[in-house]
Amino acid sequence: MTFDVNNDAQAPEAQVTITGRNVEVPEHFAERVNAKLSRIEKLDPTLTFFHVELKQEQNPRREDQGSRIQITATGKGHLLRAEAKEDSFYAALETALQKMSRSLRKVKVRREAAKSGHRAPKGTGELAAEMVAAAKAEAKEQAQQSKYDVDPYADSVEDIEPGQVVREKEHAAVPMSVDDALSEMELVGHDFYLFINAENNRPSVVYRRHAFDYGLISLTEGDES
Repeated sequence: MTFDVNNDAQAPEAQVTITGRNVEVPEHFAERVNAKLSRIEKLDPTLTFFHVELKQEQNPRREDQGSRIQITATGKGHLLRAEAKEDSFYAALETALQKMSRSLRKVKVRREAAKSGHRAPKGTGELAAEMVAAAKAEAKEQAQQSKYDVDPYADSVEDIEPGQVVREKEHAAVPMSVDDALSEMELVGHDFYLFINAENNRPSVVYRRHAFDYGLISLTEGDES
């Protein structure tokens, strides 16, 4: 079931689509989603489209995380995504929105630090305080989520054998700076991000290390002998 939410006084200007894969989406829930997303749009007015997907997990052993919501937002050249599993769709919505808000604020802090000339993520004053708070919240969330790690392909792949490639993806890549790649990594909520480095036009990966630290891996042509 899909809702295309119309704009009203509380609705975001961006288009909102809500899809229920195996669950009916009540109209009052769609209205709640619309109102909540208007707050996210205020944090990033460049967002133009939101897709919200609801799925009810059919696993009696995980009833406390049976309601899954994934929110994907697109804007001018960037993507924002958050996912949450809770005991109700209302709780999952709040958790996913908190993740999106935190990601947007972390990116804002990073960009402000870069503009002020502080390239290193360890700054002073208000910027440092915001980054410390975000890091603590993220560490706590990751500790909670690690208790419920499951195979993400369990419902889509049959007879999985060790060593098989179960999914392949191709993405168009526009060269970007390392700072932009770090921002994109935060927005999609991943621990790594693959991109084309604009400084040397090489395939590269930024990844999360400890606390505020990040790593960068680049590929170069070399002699295999």
